[in-house]
Amino acid sequence: MKKQFKAESKKLLEMMIHSIYTNQEIFLRELISNASDALDKLSYRALTDKKIKVKKDSLNIEIKLDKESRTLTILDNGIGMNQEELENNLGTIAKSGSELFKESMDDAKNISIIGQFGVGFYSAFMISDKVVVHSKSIESDKAYTWESSGVDGYSIKESDKKENGTEIILYLKENTEDNNYDDFLEEATIERLVKKYSDYIHYPIKMMIDEKMETLNSMVPIWKKKKSDVKEEEYQDFYTDKFYDYEKPLHIIRSEVEGRCSYQSLLFIPSHAPYNYYSKDYEKGLQLYSKGVLIMDKCSELLPDYFSFVKGLVDSEDISLNISRETLQENYQITAIAKSLETKIKKELEAMLDKNREDYEKFYKDFGMQLKFGIYSSYGMKKDVLQNLLLFYSSNEMKYVTLKEYISRMKEDQKEIYYACAETLEKAELLPQVEKVKEKGYEILYLTEYLDEFTLKSMMNYEEKTFVNVADEKLDLDTEEEKKELDEKNESEKDLLETMGKTLENVSSVRFTNRLKSHPVCLRSKGEISVEMQKVLESMPNNQEGVKAEVVMEVNMNHPIAKKLEELYQDKDMDTLEKYSKILYQEARLIEGLSVDNPTELSNLVCELLAK
Repeated sequence: MKKQFKAESKKLLEMMIHSIYTNQEIFLRELISNASDALDKLSYRALTDKKIKVKKDSLNIEIKLDKESRTLTILDNGIGMNQEELENNLGTIAKSGSELFKESMDDAKNISIIGQFGVGFYSAFMISDKVVVHSKSIESDKAYTWESSGVDGYSIKESDKKENGTEIILYLKENTEDNNYDDFLEEATIERLVKKYSDYIHYPIKMMIDEKMETLNSMVPIWKKKKSDVKEEEYQDFYTDKFYDYEKPLHIIRSEVEGRCSYQSLLFIPSHAPYNYYSKDYEKGLQLYSKGVLIMDKCSELLPDYFSFVKGLVDSEDISLNISRETLQENYQITAIAKSLETKIKKELEAMLDKNREDYEKFYKDFGMQLKFGIYSSYGMKKDVLQNLLLFYSSNEMKYVTLKEYISRMKEDQKEIYYACAETLEKAELLPQVEKVKEKGYEILYLTEYLDEFTLKSMMNYEEKTFVNVADEKLDLDTEEEKKELDEKNESEKDLLETMGKTLENVSSVRFTNRLKSHPVCLRSKGEISVEMQKVLESMPNNQEGVKAEVVMEVNMNHPIAKKLEELYQDKDMDTLEKYSKILYQEARLIEGLSVDNPTELSNLVCELLAK
């Protein structure tokens, strides 16, 4: 007699089959997990009931393939189900026999139940036209067969099954243009799926291969073994095999956390960036396991973007096997694990920086940009997490230093952290603005990557020390006497400077400076956008607004060119003064790495003056 499913409607089953699981191959994971649960239940019952005798090494799961009849069978010799349990567990959609069993135990924490009969079991209909379940309970003399072709309902009748356990037979759907269901009858496919999803089920999963019974799973995850029993070479082999890297990892992080949400994790810091790391094609995420069963190959919610380089896995008994992409962000366990992992990764990187500087600098050259982007993209909100992981080149040593190292050797009265921006270290050293700052004994951080200055701007300060670009007009290193002398010079030559400024459309003003030592001219930034930031913004394809730095052209008051400009103004040779002004401005742009506005005009002006 056929019975109807005890659910809202037949449509609910269709929705689960086609919507809850979008990946067809997941069915095998679900059925193996259910079989593992049945074996767990039998093991537990044997501990509490002396009448039940079970040999631990006799418990197993078996998979059979029959290409002729196009059936795939999963068998276990676990606790089995009686007629009532078949009715309740398989006749009611999303009703979990495993969960009911777990709730009924006095000491539920001591047994691991992976799957849930109900939603998981019904994933079998994604590849099957018909599912037949033969089951015999360890506590019953009778066996029963449950059979269903999907939404039309199911039937239950007595069976001649002799041994306790459950046998699930899947009658595969006919092949279509989009789906080749015969693929699930191939030994290689089943081996791959078991290895991918159920490798760490702690019972043997067996299958006949070339007339020999083979065990397909390794059973014990490397992260569940005692740390003292695992050699570093084993971690390295696991990493290169699981994450398809040809080089061993730079750093290994293994942890076990107990609390509101307990989990184990095995993380790896790669020794190099993947070829597509800084592209849109790169997909971050950790493998997510529930009790050794793979739920998701790349769970992006477990890693913040700034730690997206981390590879590895998380295994938690608190995570539902049937968690979906849609509910991940709202799952408090996932959120709690992600926060814990962020703290752990940060501490491990800080420890690497402190104890193994060479390895950290190797890591930083590949992934430092991502750390900086974490600060910039969060508008500085994540600086407390990331600021002590940053490295910049120092003018004192021409090697990487941390911000903490910089301020540890600042002058007693120094209130600011000085930096200079350039495309290379060599160009930074040659900047006119750098020379005088170094002469006064101040260390300068050289920023050579496009994101560097944006990062410092987002941070605003470090341990109450503000960041100042040596090319910023706000730079104040002069003594009171030097300031007075400079003010008097600019005031006395006010008319000359205003005349030069009118000639140059792209500068806010022209003035003399005493901050240059041997260089004749430079540009200084005025406002929040520096010249280096302007170059970065101009290189972006979506920079339609044409953001420009407001700049001041400064002429070295102690350079012979200053005297020449004064003479031209006094002689009222305004035509030549204009030419000198344009040449000096274009020179200043070249020094800053900016393009020349009009190369032809510059060439003609230089040749004209040289010919005189």
